Formats: sequence, structure tokens, C-alpha cells
Amino acid sequence: MSTGFTIYHPEGDQPSTPKKVPHHGGAANPSAAAIAARFPGAVVRSAVVWGETTVFVVADQLHAIVQWLHEEPSECYDYLSDVTAVEYRDLAQPMEVVWHLRSVKHRRFLRLKVQLAKGAPLAVPSVWDIYKGADWLERETYDMFGITFTGHPDLRRILLWESFQEGHPLRKDFPLRGRFSRSQQLTNALSAAPEARYSMEELSIADAFEDLPLDMRARLAGGDRTGE
Repeated sequence: MSTGFTIYHPEGDQPSTPKKVPHHGGAANPSAAAIAARFPGAVVRSAVVWGETTVFVVADQLHAIVQWLHEEPSECYDYLSDVTAVEYRDLAQPMEVVWHLRSVKHRRFLRLKVQLAKGAPLAVPSVWDIYKGADWLERETYDMFGITFTGHPDLRRILLWESFQEGHPLRKDFPLRGRFSRSQQLTNALSAAPEARYSMEELSIADAFEDLPLDMRARLAGGDRTGE
């Protein structure tokens, strides 16, 4: 006879899908006002769009704000769901680095942005020491946009190989046909030594192929894909 199980019924109001949310305006996330009060002068502006609050902050206060949002019990943003960037076609409009934070306890979503002027160093503080999940997110933003996250322990490309010389594919100045001729690209690829960018621990995964189960070795050798 199978063991019975108990259905969990959390206390308090249950989350529901908001209705009739205005495009602009509406109730702001209370964390926006809390940040402005806790860090005077750090908030450039804030906005509510489709019910989501975005707070623009200065770069040199970003790390302190994120750490406070994570550790302050009344805020408790315990999940960093994304780090990305936005570059507009407008040559005068700054690039934006974006952090998506969620507080599971308080059921809140908050978007933080830092604007970086064109021509200025594209660098912001890393939040890897606060959220270990920022590791790959910051590497991806560095790879695609060229944003440097100061303090990241291992900031290198993650989607493209380290010796990729064409630039950063999500930048507006990225050359769709490449900066180099095909022959030069082939020369660069053949002369690269990608293994030199990885630790012995990472390379040991390849060495462990012979120790894998027979069915897994057969699948990998056959070139099948699992959808990962």
C-alpha cells in the first residue's frame, strides 16, 4: 500500500493574476521608495510600466543597494532571475545594464537599471558575492554586450570562444558580415587553443568519457541530442 501524502495549503492570500493593469503608472513596488530613503541620491528615477517597477540607480551604489535588498528582512530579495543589458539604436541614449530581482517571501518583483553613457567605460560592480547565480548571467552579458563586471572572479566568454575577435554580437556596432575575411576567420579558428582557457577540472570531463555507462557512451558517440 502506498504512503499517503498531504497537500500543502499556504496561509494568507493566494497570488492571482492582476487585471486591468495600466500601461504606465499605477501602484509602485514599495521597495522603490525604501531604496530612495535608505540611499539618498542613489536613485535617478523610477517608473511603473505594465505593473512592474523599474528603479534607475547610480553605478557606484548598485552593489550596496543589491546587498541591502538581499539582506534587509523587510525586502528579502532572495532570487536574482536575470542580468542583461539593452542598447538602443539612438547613438546618444546610454546603454542600460538590468538586474531582475524577486522576493519570494514578499511576492515582489523589482527591476534595477544602471545607465552607462556611450563612450564611457562599460563597467558595473559584480553581484556574484551576493548571488552566486550571477556567475553565468554576468558572463553572458559580458560575452554578448562587452559589459565588464568588476569583482567577478572568472569573467570570460561563455557562449563564444575566448579568442573570438569579432566583438560582442548584441552590440549595435557588431558587423553582421564580420570584420575579417573568411580565410582570416578560418586561420584564427585553427590557430586557437580553446583548451588553454579551461581548468584541468573542466578538461577532466572529457577524460571521463571511458568511464561513462555503455548506453550513454553509445548515445554520445552517435551524436544524439537530448534537448539541453
